[in-house]
Amino acid sequence: MTQSPADPHPRDKSSNPELGRVEYSPNTAGSGMSRTFAIARNAFREAVRDRVLYNLVIFALLLIAGAILLGELSAGQEAKIIVDLGLSAILLFGVFIAIFVGVGLVYKEIERRTLYAILSKPVGRGEFLLGKYLGLCLTLLVNVVIMGVGLSLALIFVKRGFDPLMIRIWPAVLLIYVELTILTGVALLFSSFSSPALSALLTFFVFTIGHFSADLKTLSHSMGSAPARWLFSGLYYVLPNLANYNLITPAAHGVLPGAGPIMMAIIYGLIYVAVLLAATTLIFRRRNLK
Repeated sequence: MTQSPADPHPRDKSSNPELGRVEYSPNTAGSGMSRTFAIARNAFREAVRDRVLYNLVIFALLLIAGAILLGELSAGQEAKIIVDLGLSAILLFGVFIAIFVGVGLVYKEIERRTLYAILSKPVGRGEFLLGKYLGLCLTLLVNVVIMGVGLSLALIFVKRGFDPLMIRIWPAVLLIYVELTILTGVALLFSSFSSPALSALLTFFVFTIGHFSADLKTLSHSMGSAPARWLFSGLYYVLPNLANYNLITPAAHGVLPGAGPIMMAIIYGLIYVAVLLAATTLIFRRRNLK
């Protein structure tokens, strides 16, 4: 049977299914975002099907439950201990998801050779990277919200009802999520030109150093050698200042931060992520995938 001439852009049945549900015409308005969202949805589905994510979330919720038991042993400090350990668990397991899933976003597609089918469509490499990034950010959002709700329920259980601390932990949860989106961008950047193992190591290095950003500036001023000062100064300005997103201790004491610092941290995160994605796209476009 011959193909109907009314279909000028036949769909390739053997191509990646993540692009199979949307018509892509280069002349269609908004087609670029449609392609990006299609890739993001597929990346989200793949991440949700990954049992590792479920194991991490369940383990984090169990850790929050363990904090309840520890809180029972500390008279008058139950809520503080639960919030401290709970927010730390959300950050820690969110970092694991961002790193170990993020470094494989590009590598898996190359390894399974599905990337070639995607790029054979009218899909740019920048659209592919942005879609993968948004898919993982959506996955992180769902996991962080689930763990945050679990922490709130733990506080309800301990306080036998509503407690104002349940509301005050959510700014800290929000900034943890913003930090994880930055870390995902870092993982995606390294994975665009390196192996998964090295990418994970470098991303964890950025996460660790980023929480000691103020110490880098202090070291740059205390060093007697000019090259050492330039090195630490360069690291201070290049690496993300993740200390701005650490509200775990204030949240455990019931301190609610102002809207100004939170908005500045979010704007800083958005700008940093935009720079990371631009750099990742530039590197990935120059990469020879043959």
